[in-house]
Amino acid sequence: NDELRVCPCRGGGPRSSPSGHHHQVRSLHEPGRQPDESDQTDPASLTQDDLSNMFSDINKRLRSIDELQEISKYYFDGQGKAVRPVITVLMSRAINSHLHNDHRLLQSQQQVAKVAEMIHTASLVHDDVIDAADTRRGKPSVNFLYGQRKAVMAGDYILSVASTMLAQIRNEEVVVVLAQVLADLVQGEFMQLGSKENENERFAHYLKKTFKKTASLIAYSCKAVAILSGGDESLQEVAFQYGRNIGIAFQLVDDLLDFVASSNQLGKPSAMDLKLGLATAPVLFACEKFPELNPMIMRRFHEPGDVVKAFEYVHKSDGLQQTQYLARQHCQEAIRVISSLKPSQEQKALITITDKIIHRLK
Repeated sequence: NDELRVCPCRGGGPRSSPSGHHHQVRSLHEPGRQPDESDQTDPASLTQDDLSNMFSDINKRLRSIDELQEISKYYFDGQGKAVRPVITVLMSRAINSHLHNDHRLLQSQQQVAKVAEMIHTASLVHDDVIDAADTRRGKPSVNFLYGQRKAVMAGDYILSVASTMLAQIRNEEVVVVLAQVLADLVQGEFMQLGSKENENERFAHYLKKTFKKTASLIAYSCKAVAILSGGDESLQEVAFQYGRNIGIAFQLVDDLLDFVASSNQLGKPSAMDLKLGLATAPVLFACEKFPELNPMIMRRFHEPGDVVKAFEYVHKSDGLQQTQYLARQHCQEAIRVISSLKPSQEQKALITITDKIIHRLK
C-alpha cells in the first residue's frame, strides 16, 4: 500500500470530501521546503546523512544478470519513500542516546534499515503481481513492464539479497526477529484473501491482517535495532510497541485516503481497495449504519454497482471519522511508549512522525 512520504509528493490537486473540505496527502517534507537549522525534530533532515547512500548501496548489492538487475533496481531509484528506514534509524539513535548517551548509528543498525526497505520493496513487487496492478508510485509497475513471472522472480531475488545482508549482521536474535516479518507478510496476504462471516470477528481479523501486512515490518525492525543497542527486553518492547502502533495508524490513514484522495496524490487509483474486493476500516465502520454492506463484503463487492454503492455508504456514514479516531488512538499509544526514553532529538522526531501520519490529510 502507498505510504508516508519522506520526499515531496508529486502531482495532483486536492479532491473534495463530502463535507466540502479539501483533502491532500502530506509528506514528511513539505513540498519545496528545505529544513533550516532550527528544525531539530524533522525526521527526514535528522536521518538524511545516515540514509544518503542507502539506495546506491542497495543497488550495488543487487548486481546480477542484466535484466534481473534492471528489474530488481526499478523501485530503488532514490525517488521512493523511505519511511521504514527513517523510523528504524531514528529508533536506533534514540535508543543509543537513551542507553549510552551517544546517538551515533551502529553499522549493524544501518544494515537493518536497508534490509527493512528491501523487504518492503519486495513485498510491493509481489503485491502488484497478486493484485494485477499496472501502476505503483505514479509510474508503471514492475509486472506491467516486465510481466508477472519476471516480477515474481525479481521480488524473490530482492528477498534473497536482503537475507544475505541480514545474515552478515551476525546476530541470531535479529535474524529470528526479521524472519518473522517474512512469515507475517505471507500470512497477512492470505488473511486479506478471506473475510470473516461473523461481523463481530471481522474487525479483529482486519486489525490482525493489518499488523501482519504493514505494522510487523516496522515493529520488528524497531525491535531489531533495540537488540543491537544492547537493550533489555523491556526496552525492546518499547521499540516494538512504538513500531506496531505507528504501523497500524499508518495503514488506517492509508485506508482512509483511498476514499478521499485523488489517484494522482496516491500514485494509484482511488477506491482501489473496493475494486480489489477488500473491506477496510472505513467500510467496516460504515456497516454499523448501513448493514446492507455486509452481503457486499462477503461477495467482495463483485456484483455490478457494489463498488459505487459501498463508496457512497462510507461517505454517508461516520466510517471515515471513526477510522481517523482509531488512527489517533494508535498514535497516542505510540507517543506514550516512546516517551519512556530519555528526551533526545531523535525521540522527539519519533513523536513528530505520529503527528505527520495523522496530518496526511489537510
